[in-house]
Amino acid sequence: MGTTMSAAGNGRDGSRSAPLRVDAQRNLEHVLRAAREVFGELGYGAPMEDVARRARVGVGTVYRRFPSKDVLVRRIAEEETSRLTDQARAALGQEDEPWSALSRFLRTSVASGAGRLLPPQVLRVGVADEISDGYDGTRVPQQRTTPGAGELRLVPEEAPLVSADDAGAAALLEVVGQLVDRARAAGELRTDVSVSDVLLVIATAAPSLPDAAQQAAASARLLDILLEGLRSRPI
Repeated sequence: MGTTMSAAGNGRDGSRSAPLRVDAQRNLEHVLRAAREVFGELGYGAPMEDVARRARVGVGTVYRRFPSKDVLVRRIAEEETSRLTDQARAALGQEDEPWSALSRFLRTSVASGAGRLLPPQVLRVGVADEISDGYDGTRVPQQRTTPGAGELRLVPEEAPLVSADDAGAAALLEVVGQLVDRARAAGELRTDVSVSDVLLVIATAAPSLPDAAQQAAASARLLDILLEGLRSRPI
């Protein structure tokens, strides 16, 4: 996904294997913040040069910490997956009502902008799991991988799936599955709604608009509409 350059010292994979100097730590934080913003706006296909420009550092500085774009994307995706998992667990642990727990998770995730950084492999895993359970869908949503596109596209089902040992993705799918199962068992969630559908709601209810206030209002309004579509209705 990007040109690979050599990196000096420890932390070739972007990890903090050794203490960083103050200026190096500051640069790392700037790069990570910029990567979240750029990938959130343009998708994971955005070039490393855009990340460096937003971080106000040279592209060589980015490559010294992340020797390839794949490494940086993986770091951001892993952090986002972990954050979503924590949000889902908090909703499970702090909300007694199944629907309140599910809607809290969705509102928190959308408000945090998670949809713009939702790792594509998490969506793929979700659909792959449900295909094995009889799900008959043939396509799975994924962020575009071309620069300048911040929306979702459809990827053919024959696209490679994330490896089965992706513990972070598995943990997220498990806890979101608990939210879905509880709400469905309580009769508050449509029986045809899947874990993939819930993740898709997070991905689609986070439009990228230039004005922060408009973006928040649009996300809240869209999520209200989507939540109504998820709820079961008396026959």
